[in-house]
This record gives sequence, C-alpha cells and structure tokens, in this order.
Amino acid sequence: MKKWLKFSLAGVIVVLLAVLVAVSVIKSKEYAPSADATRAARQATQTTHKYTYFKGDADKTTIVFYPGALVAPDSYSIWAAQLARQGYSVYLMHFPLDLAVLASNRATAVPESARQNYVIGGHSLGGVMASRYAAKHQTKGLKGVFFLASYSDEKGRLDASSLPALSVTGSRDGVLNWHNYRQNRRYLPKNTHYLAIKGGNHGGFGSYGHQKGDRQATISNASQQRQISTALMNWLK
Repeated sequence: MKKWLKFSLAGVIVVLLAVLVAVSVIKSKEYAPSADATRAARQATQTTHKYTYFKGDADKTTIVFYPGALVAPDSYSIWAAQLARQGYSVYLMHFPLDLAVLASNRATAVPESARQNYVIGGHSLGGVMASRYAAKHQTKGLKGVFFLASYSDEKGRLDASSLPALSVTGSRDGVLNWHNYRQNRRYLPKNTHYLAIKGGNHGGFGSYGHQKGDRQATISNASQQRQISTALMNWLK
C-alpha cells in the first residue's frame, strides 16, 4: 500500500509539473499591450478578472468583445476607449491563459442589464468563439455579431439567423487563414457587411506589436485603430 501511495504521489507531482511548464510556455508567448494601449486601458471604468469595462451611455448598444488567442485584453483598449467616448459601453472579456476557447461562454459574465441590447464579436480565434456563443444565445437582447480578422465556423454558424453581421479584415493580414475565411462565409447571415482596411494587418486590430507570421502594415497602428472604431460605430448606427 505504501509503495502504491508513493507511485500515486509521484504521478500527481509529475502531472502538476507538466501543467506548470505548459502554463509557463503559453504565458511566455502572450502578446502584451503596447504603451499606448496600456495608457488607454487606464480609462476603463472597471476591471475584474472576467472583463475590462469602458462605460458608455445606458441607452446605446453595448459591445462585448473576445480577444484573439494569447493577446492580452488591454491590447484592444485604444479603439474600445474611442467607442466609449462616443457613448458605446465596451466589455473586453478576459479568459484563462488568454484563450477564448477555454471559456467560450464568458459573455454571460457581463451584467444581465447590459445584455438587453448588445452585440458580440471578436478578433481572430476570439471571433470564432464569439460566433459560437451567439449561435447558442440568440435572444432578443443580441442585436448583431462582428468579426475582426475572423470568421464563423460550423459550430457557430449563423447563416439561418436574421442578425446583422460585420466582417472587417486588413489587406496586409498575414495570419488570417484566407482560404477558411472565404469558405466559411457560407456560415454568416445574409445581412453581413464586409469591409477591408487597406494597409492594415492582423496585429493592428489590437495594439500589441508584431505578431508572428504577420505582414508589415502600410498604415500606422493609430490609423487602423481609428478605422476599426469608425467601422464599428457606423455599423452600430
């Protein structure tokens, strides 16, 4: 019995060490917010372990956002703060290890009052997870879905939905799987508006520096941030 307990304890220790190593490796690959994004994040009204909240007007549509894989939520604070100044509340959702796939229903952490009139969207893998959430929660409070360098997959298909959708891409995006993006248009609602930011790249949908595999943008990050907030604002109107 003592020998069995020793083996069991050793097995637990090995598993825990493996988990710690895996977490350390994942965290070392995280994309941190730029200095500009960090400054913008200080304008947030509230920060919890589940979201960063920028307060807007109560009578306007709320924006719930899922960040891209391994991208720190504060990296999207520049355009989020710009939208909040125009009256749109924004929730930048937080996920374990910065991976939306580990908690795809995280939007339920947004106060119920804010989910009476909201849109949901995300960047890259975050957009895929946001569409899966939308597909399962098509309540009267959900007013639309948006994708930043992202697309819906079969598990989040919305082609039978009457929801309006917005799909924004960057012409210099080197990370987005363009083949899948084009193939998966079939899963989007008929009422989908497509917009391309000329000169924008994948990492430019946030502000966290160069992302591995991405192409160099031919516009500034500040310009891409303004175009993102303008695109979302026009769509919301």
